[in-house]
Amino acid sequence: MAKLTLHDVDVRGKRVLVRVDFNVPIKADGDKIEITDDTRIREALPTINYLREHKAKTILMSHFGRPKGKRVPKYSLRPVADHLHTLINQPVLFSHDTTGEVPEKIVGAMCDGDVAMLENLRFQPEEEANDPKFAHALADMADIYVNDAFGAAHRAHASTAGIAMFVNERVMGFLMEKELKYLHEELDKPEKPFLVIMGGAKVSDKIGVLKALMEKAGAILIGGAMANTFFKAEGIPIGASRVEADKTGLAKELVDLAKERGVKFLVPIDALETQEIKAGAPTRNTSRLSRDNGISEGWQAVDIGKATIALFQEEIAKAKTILWNGPVGIFEIPDFAEGTIAIAESMAKSNATTIIGGGDSVTAVKQAGLADKMTFISTGGGASLELLEGRELPGVAALTDK
Repeated sequence: MAKLTLHDVDVRGKRVLVRVDFNVPIKADGDKIEITDDTRIREALPTINYLREHKAKTILMSHFGRPKGKRVPKYSLRPVADHLHTLINQPVLFSHDTTGEVPEKIVGAMCDGDVAMLENLRFQPEEEANDPKFAHALADMADIYVNDAFGAAHRAHASTAGIAMFVNERVMGFLMEKELKYLHEELDKPEKPFLVIMGGAKVSDKIGVLKALMEKAGAILIGGAMANTFFKAEGIPIGASRVEADKTGLAKELVDLAKERGVKFLVPIDALETQEIKAGAPTRNTSRLSRDNGISEGWQAVDIGKATIALFQEEIAKAKTILWNGPVGIFEIPDFAEGTIAIAESMAKSNATTIIGGGDSVTAVKQAGLADKMTFISTGGGASLELLEGRELPGVAALTDK
């Protein structure tokens, strides 16, 4: 995993092609595009500013949305380039093409310290196809390649993997370095007790991660809709709750594996239930869940219950390292957010190393206004999970070994 970093290369006067992840959420109002969360852009600033200060010619490239290999105006990176301009207080040259004559002219005219951005990589079908010709065309603009797009590091695309064949110096940016430090090095030998909180909708999405983390964790807490699959496996009625009915075998396998390894594996002991998933819908807390007393017929679980919140808070208070991936309820609706917010607040008060492993839990922590109270917040969803599972990320494998 030891790869060259920006500190290992001389960037002065060089054309440095940087793969960033500027796939940010937007709100479109007619022709006006508003970036609703610029975290991913801000997280790349240490790398961009280092290159500016060290007089590199910085060329940024990113994907944005899912335009499926076609030019889709609302997925142009132009507004992102304009926003970056306001953050670095310096013009950002913009190429409305990704490769070819237009970007080549722009790059050819750049001065040391300049910053440019290429149009959305995914306007070209060759990007996701990892087409060697397209990768070569990108590489022709670079003396040095930097990958700072952790959120896309699990994709073997032209700009993350294919490009490696055509650039000699391939290094990681500061964000990539930080992500690997916390999600790989810190969690390789976590300070114990090590607690894992896993939420979200599907057990099937998290099976590999849960199995891998059982090698190190002392306790695992389960929440979100995936808890319903564990209830069903135990014969607890789940009413109209969302469930992966064909994955109860997986759920049982995980429970048995935890027993075998001596890992405390806690699923919710009560739940908040409602008849309708909408703001203002009536809710009630169930009593303790059992085979005789589950989620009511016609109702569905939308959050962990009050007794579960207290149980999970006890575990959080004991831990020295905590990894949280996935909310424990439908937190986007304030009526169903109490459990998720309680976990965020307990982690914020904890003295443990607290790592938020990407995805919706990042949004939840930000909504609770507690992002600055966490040790580390990952920018990668799928990439975080694959790394935690122990899989090799193509975007990291492609970089030069130290």
